[in-house]
Amino acid sequence: MLVVEGDVGHGPDWERAIESTLKRFDRLDVLVNNAGISGGIGPLVACADEMFDEVMRVNARGVFLGLKHGARAMMERGGSIVNVSSVSGIGGGRFTVAYTASKHAVVGMTKLAAVELAGNGIRVNAVCPAPTATEMVFSMERSISPESPDAVRKGMTRMIPMGRYADPVEIAQLIVFLASDASSFMTGTAIPIDGGLKAA
Repeated sequence: MLVVEGDVGHGPDWERAIESTLKRFDRLDVLVNNAGISGGIGPLVACADEMFDEVMRVNARGVFLGLKHGARAMMERGGSIVNVSSVSGIGGGRFTVAYTASKHAVVGMTKLAAVELAGNGIRVNAVCPAPTATEMVFSMERSISPESPDAVRKGMTRMIPMGRYADPVEIAQLIVFLASDASSFMTGTAIPIDGGLKAA
């Protein structure tokens, strides 16, 4: 195992992480761009410029830098890159303009990179989860209603046909599939894993 601490929005940190990986393992086969922040909850007209910029820096710029530096390391041998977007990246929604914009950017970069890098044997796909049982979602519930986050959860899961949040393991299993040779003819996809939310 190798752990490299860094800021995904900072190019030199990516260079250091990739260099350390190649020095230790001599190759990079899989990259998962999973770092992300939610930003604030509120109407578009009230979104602070600074908050929008920070969400884009982490969620969009971070994926851009990961794609750029990761692909450079995979050029000779090929590989698989999986970007974590969101159902917000393939739809609209409301009250999360920065997050939604950043996740649409992830889907767009995924498709562009898939086309550009296919000739190098590099596949690029995105997963688009519905709300998932993670601390980021629980924190969002508390920010919407500090007194009754459970009521927020009930309201959100009511919109999902399967009636619950995704389990992080379910998301991880899809990522493993996309990273593996089992998905060898898949590239440029943005796959909803959403309990039927986008079908409803």
